[in-house]
Amino acid sequence: MPMDAHDIEAMIKAAIPDAEVTIRDLAGDGDHYAATVISESFRGKSRVQQHQIVYRSLQGQMGGVLHALALQTGVPGS
Repeated sequence: MPMDAHDIEAMIKAAIPDAEVTIRDLAGDGDHYAATVISESFRGKSRVQQHQIVYRSLQGQMGGVLHALALQTGVPGS
């Protein structure tokens, strides 16, 4: 069963409370999403570290219920 965009957003915000999260369903199938996550907590971290934080927030759903996630991360004002 595909994962709902609201569930993805809720999981990210639960792990990164200050995050501004935008989720888009890329194919309309509930399996291919794009996410933009902006958080002050990312400041000073590499892009890889930022992505790891987001992927951890999804609690192992990547590659299973959540098939594909195109991810962009950053800090406010960048």
